[in-house]
Amino acid sequence: MKWRVVDSGLGSAAANMAIDEAILTAHAAGEVPPTLRFYGWQPAAVSLGYFQRAAEEINLAECRARGFDIVRRLTGGRAVLHDAELTYSLVVREDYPAIPQTITASYCYFSGGLLAGLRQLGLDARMSIPRAAYGQSKKQPASAACFDAPSHYEITVEGRKLVGSAQVRKNGVILQHGSVLLRFSAEDVAAVLRLPSPEMRGPLAEMLRRRATSVEEALGRRVEWQEVCGVMAQAFGPALGVEFETAGLTDGEAALSEQLAANKYSQDSWNLLR
Repeated sequence: MKWRVVDSGLGSAAANMAIDEAILTAHAAGEVPPTLRFYGWQPAAVSLGYFQRAAEEINLAECRARGFDIVRRLTGGRAVLHDAELTYSLVVREDYPAIPQTITASYCYFSGGLLAGLRQLGLDARMSIPRAAYGQSKKQPASAACFDAPSHYEITVEGRKLVGSAQVRKNGVILQHGSVLLRFSAEDVAAVLRLPSPEMRGPLAEMLRRRATSVEEALGRRVEWQEVCGVMAQAFGPALGVEFETAGLTDGEAALSEQLAANKYSQDSWNLLR
């Protein structure tokens, strides 16, 4: 079976999350093949993990003052500031023959596609070693931000996190999506998190700078979204052992995503659910 690759370009937070869910729904119904999608965010946005408490984790007033969208993901994990990044999403049935059954093993499998693309860009990217990659101590606990440390089989360059991913399984289908940082502002991330005091922003930003990196920083040159998207789209198929063909969304997916964006992902009843 050929998989589909979709280039959605830049979209709002509500549209981006709605399209991911619409593809998951269509694939669960057998209407579309396994799908790899690439997209970006305009305007910038903060996404919350499904189980996070919005007001306790992020500074809602600061997000709004900066014009950042706020959206809750279907997937778990911690808060992510989406700005200068290439986001990917993968939708495929759990029982697809090539997909490992456990969550961590499937992360490893999908990370192979990410690694292949990053290495074609010239990066010495590697999968993180679970737990050992954190480098945390009791004096430096994890923050509410996704990019403060690498997790299971996420992607690092020289020990610093470059790609963060999250996964959910629903109706027999895997949805995994994640962020490839093209540029990274630790100060912006620290500013949108809820902290006990403003004085903690500086130390948190410094910690994030040590623990995260970006494609531009690692390569030492400017990169554009479309350049990275093109390389990643070409690399994924051979790395995963599948054949991709470029396609758009179906009319059904487009209609469902518009409904979800309007009635769910743009509504405080969902985004501020907790």
